[in-house]
Amino acid sequence: MPVADVQHDLDTLTLTMTAQFAAAPERVWQVYADPRQLEKVWGPPSYPATVVDHDLVPGGRVTYFMTGPEGDKHAGYWQITAVDEPRSFSFDDGFADLNFTPNPDLQVSSNTYTFTANGGGTRAVFVSRYESAEALEQVLAMGIVEGATSAINQIDALVA
Repeated sequence: MPVADVQHDLDTLTLTMTAQFAAAPERVWQVYADPRQLEKVWGPPSYPATVVDHDLVPGGRVTYFMTGPEGDKHAGYWQITAVDEPRSFSFDDGFADLNFTPNPDLQVSSNTYTFTANGGGTRAVFVSRYESAEALEQVLAMGIVEGATSAINQIDALVA
């Protein structure tokens, strides 16, 4: 499985996931740069994503919803803060209603995804930073580690 390490740190308010992919960084980058590819890996297999808007540039926005096994929909958005193609991008990730209006009752995380060449493939580091220990604990309790791990582990099959 691509996900090799998962660490959360309540002192630094971070969740860090590290993965190794069998493809070059440029190919892994394309998974995030192409909304149709992103749909195949953003949600866990039981909650596939549909990307509605996709503007992966600083100041741009990505909107999506995930559909659960019972047909329930859960929306979210990325507010893109930095892009260094194909090495990294940063964004704020938040929950939203189905009109993509941010939900102020749920957590927003600041994220940086970094892709570096490593052993003929790509080492990816996914760092999410939360506003408080309580916010990090809330998403941990919601199953973020399991969901994100199962989503990230889909990337190897897509880039093969």
